[in-house]
Amino acid sequence: MTIDVVADISFTILGLALLLFAGDLLVRGAVALAAALKIPTLVIGLTIVAFGTSAPEMVVSIQAVLSGNAGIAIGNIIGSNIANIFLVLGIPAIIYPISAHVKGLRRHGVVMAVSTVVFAMIAYSSGVLDRPVGAALFAGIILYIAYMFVRALRGADDEPVLDEVEDYAQLTGVSLKTVVFIVIGLMGLPLGAHLLVTHGSALAANLGVREEVIGLTIVAFGTSLPELATVLSAAFHRKSDVAIGNVVGSNIFNILAVGGAAGLTGTVYFKPTTLEIDIPVMIVAAAVLFYFILSRRDIGRVMGLVMTATYLGFIIALMFFGEGAPH
Repeated sequence: MTIDVVADISFTILGLALLLFAGDLLVRGAVALAAALKIPTLVIGLTIVAFGTSAPEMVVSIQAVLSGNAGIAIGNIIGSNIANIFLVLGIPAIIYPISAHVKGLRRHGVVMAVSTVVFAMIAYSSGVLDRPVGAALFAGIILYIAYMFVRALRGADDEPVLDEVEDYAQLTGVSLKTVVFIVIGLMGLPLGAHLLVTHGSALAANLGVREEVIGLTIVAFGTSLPELATVLSAAFHRKSDVAIGNVVGSNIFNILAVGGAAGLTGTVYFKPTTLEIDIPVMIVAAAVLFYFILSRRDIGRVMGLVMTATYLGFIIALMFFGEGAPH
């Protein structure tokens, strides 16, 4: 392993850590500010928390497209969705079965399935994610949020994204701490994205792999780590079923919001290997989760092992076979 490769790995991981840290601080500060301004919890949940928790992925994708490394953006979207299902749900299920019998989950599962199918259709038909397509995808996330907003106003209490507000509402009122959180978040996100994209693309070049592999592995795994930690903690307390709603919501945002933002930023092309390997795995992952949601069956320990093993097999295949293999 050369010094350049070690340096690129170090700066890529540093960029990822900075992204996650800054993103978390930005959401916490923004939630505190919104609460101080008497903005309703419903609005905070459906805007600040929903978009804020996807900010690291979104900023990375925008930075990747702007810098001509669009492969990282595509890999980030697809890889995050695969990791969310096979890893974030798979490992905790080994510890304690995850129940898919969650109120209101089927509706969101349908949105996730439709979003996945639409994304795949775009990839296999035109093979291009450009501004018109990006605008259409982003319009989809606006409609999704509007739908949840209307339901919540009518008294529905089964929107998973609203539960996340409590997790971030630790600060109260506008204080110096709130301002510092927001400033660090706004400065840290683009800096972290720049480090990750710049050194991630250099790492791909040095290892002789396509850029998508960096998005599918380091970026996707890294951005899924906080959720994995949360779900693992819940699994140890036998409350891991709450995670399934967050995973479904995260996958919807990855496709519609992050994919939409990437398309609006510039033109992104789907490479042959992405069409042959990456997207089929994402479709399989979504289909597996959708099956459990529709049937309301528990994701048990055996299935958790299968899902985790599938994820590991996917990563190994990326690294050692096909276009993504090191030269």
